[in-house]
Amino acid sequence: MMIAQASPALALRSQDGGWDRARWEQLPDDGNRYEVIDGVLYTITAPSAFHQWIIRQIVFTLHPLIDQSGIGVTLWSPIGLFMPGCDPVQPDILVIRTADLGMIHDRHIFGVPALLVEVLSPANANYDLQIKRRAYANAGVPEYWIVRPATRDLILCTQPDAALGDYASTQLVGPTDELRSPTLPVGTPVARFFADAPDTTL
Repeated sequence: MMIAQASPALALRSQDGGWDRARWEQLPDDGNRYEVIDGVLYTITAPSAFHQWIIRQIVFTLHPLIDQSGIGVTLWSPIGLFMPGCDPVQPDILVIRTADLGMIHDRHIFGVPALLVEVLSPANANYDLQIKRRAYANAGVPEYWIVRPATRDLILCTQPDAALGDYASTQLVGPTDELRSPTLPVGTPVARFFADAPDTTL
């Protein structure tokens, strides 16, 4: 299958490392996504429709399993998530357990969610695969999904290890495989996340 690409989202980083929440809050609401990891500002431009379709499919999958069952709540970007070393980040999707809903206050989220999900774009794949993966592991995020539209699969990361700066367990969930979360009551075919998209341009 040929994957079309046009004007992919870009991830740009600041030259200085002095960024924090106060500076982040002064940034314009211009359609870009701004994140601060270890004091460095990253700017991600608007994603493709296919990227957003995948987020929609994942949210539709998680909502009955997580929200309707009372396990927690599913939220999606744009939203400010503040964790150690992340001041803030804006993951594509996050899940917060019901017992931890107190971390939502003052317009943002302050704490470590049960699950973070990022959908790769061609121009910022290394950002999600390396920089964010390390930051999420260091922050202690229990489970991180890296969804890869180009190959229609998913990398499942669990067991965060701050000493390693990575996840101790990584599993590739292939295009025809069933995704089974080790930490949440979630099971679904990965193919569902990409199904029926009207435009698959990355």
